Amino acid sequence: MSEIRLAVIGGTGVYKLAQLDGVETREVATRFGAPSGPVRIGRLLGQKVAFLARHGEGHSVPPHLVNYRANLAALKEAGATRVLALNTVGGITERFGPRVLACPDQLIDYTWGRISTICEEPGSEVIHVDFGEPYTPLLRRKLLAAARVTGARVVDGGCYGATQGPRLETRAEIGRLRRDGCDLVGMTGMPEAGLARELGLDYACLAIVANWAAGCGDEEEITLAEVLANVDAASAGLPELIAELARG
Repeated sequence: MSEIRLAVIGGTGVYKLAQLDGVETREVATRFGAPSGPVRIGRLLGQKVAFLARHGEGHSVPPHLVNYRANLAALKEAGATRVLALNTVGGITERFGPRVLACPDQLIDYTWGRISTICEEPGSEVIHVDFGEPYTPLLRRKLLAAARVTGARVVDGGCYGATQGPRLETRAEIGRLRRDGCDLVGMTGMPEAGLARELGLDYACLAIVANWAAGCGDEEEITLAEVLANVDAASAGLPELIAELARG
């Protein structure tokens, strides 16, 4: 079998990869337990790609209960060495309005109570990874280069604030994130990025801005219908972008 060129983790609103052909389904058991769903492996515009839905293909797993370790381990066991995380987020600062695609370069972790390391079990090797650059710089550069080739408009940079969820944030909380330097807010950026580093996986985030965060836009209330419509619109060119990244 040929090498898997790229693994993709889909977030809210992205439960499958359009144009993924010849799909092979793998139910993978890992030492960390069961992942959110099966790993789907197929050809995306000629490139061999693996896909896993972070919340399950029916969106049945809330962000604080995702088995992030199992998801990443399942992709690694399937043969992936590079992971592109699709994260549905809210925009905080001016460059990051609804339907924008962004490739953040920093993050701040506000989550709590999640298993955030592969060193959790007694007797595990203690690993201290360098996390100054939370996203693999080379994979980020290749993602931005793929965007230029395919004509996708992707904002380079920004800080992702990872919150606990599943509820959305208060205006005061978003104000705090803004003061802390966050441009984007989501619920799944951590511990996923840190675990990928511990597992030796190259990892980058393509954030899909679904809405303005609380107090940042004109909306009085954020609705699921609005979120899904914006994700769908922003995702139109993803197959071409992902295939180009897999090719590089």
